[in-house]
Amino acid sequence: MSWRRLWAVMLKELRQMRRDRITLAMIVGIPVMQLLLFGYAINTNLRDLPVGIADQAGTAASRALVMDIVATTVVKPVRFEDAPQQLMEAIRRGEYGIGIAIPADFERRRAEGREQVQILVDGSDNAMQSAAVQLAQVPVDDAQRAASPATRVLSQPPISVVAFYNPERRSAVNIVPGLVGVILTMTMVLFTGVSIVRERERGNMELLIATPVSSAELMTGKVLPYIAIGLVQTTLVLSLGMWLFQVPMVGSALHVYLAAMLLIVANLALGLLISTQAKSQFQAMQVTFFVFLPSILLSGFMFPFAGMPVVVQWIAEVLPLTHFLRLVRGIMLRGASLWELWPDVLALAAFTTVMMTAAILRFRKRLD
Repeated sequence: MSWRRLWAVMLKELRQMRRDRITLAMIVGIPVMQLLLFGYAINTNLRDLPVGIADQAGTAASRALVMDIVATTVVKPVRFEDAPQQLMEAIRRGEYGIGIAIPADFERRRAEGREQVQILVDGSDNAMQSAAVQLAQVPVDDAQRAASPATRVLSQPPISVVAFYNPERRSAVNIVPGLVGVILTMTMVLFTGVSIVRERERGNMELLIATPVSSAELMTGKVLPYIAIGLVQTTLVLSLGMWLFQVPMVGSALHVYLAAMLLIVANLALGLLISTQAKSQFQAMQVTFFVFLPSILLSGFMFPFAGMPVVVQWIAEVLPLTHFLRLVRGIMLRGASLWELWPDVLALAAFTTVMMTAAILRFRKRLD
């Protein structure tokens, strides 16, 4: 082995990487992104979770209890309801994940030492269940505050936790619906991310330019076949999840497929935009990975969305996967309809429109 030739090849590779701006960005960007995401954005200590409160007692003691619960900083009241049924409906629609119900006979229950408060929680989110269990440890009177933790465990708890939609806290119930979105995000962006670049590398771009096909027709035609592929993937994941892990389908299967189609089209439009920017298939795959990493970490699939800082939550709202997770979990696990979750539907439609328009304009610019 000649060290001189080896050195020459190494210098050639370094020069080639220096000319590739996307590779240089990946070398610096991925470590920085990982550090910021895991060190700042991802936080498993939940704070200021939105909560609804139904205080039917309306006494000084019940108001003091609400203040004690809020003082834990785990929850933040966003709405006061008149009845527990309203709390359950709001949880089903995904407006908040925790509801605190104080009955009208709160004082009598308190005097008799019975259960006094119910915490209703969306069981499809395991992080929400953990936060609700933490809230149930709040003492409700002076005697309980003075009691030792062991005595509190032995006595009847004054605050009970009622988990809906996943009372057994099975992780598969929470993961499988989200896994549909993760797989669609990874494959759909990658498939279309290399499509325009592949046409250029194979020499087909000149033929496409010579045809009367418009930019919009070309982009739309490239998207349509992958919609069917995405729906097949959706069917495969859902079928295996329901068969192997007994994941329930509480809502409408049609609404699940409509939500999946919204995510598919949004990711395909993003992939087309990446394809118009990239100069090679390798660059397109690099950019796809750069997009996929924050999507899986910030969307709420792996880590609780509510535990992230507000600024990071704003950034995560731009990601299609964030809205799809709310849609698919709301429909499959809580039985909500697609129309009840209309803000996330509009967000996906707006994202698709912006990305598709940008891809068409960018492609036209490259033809001129």
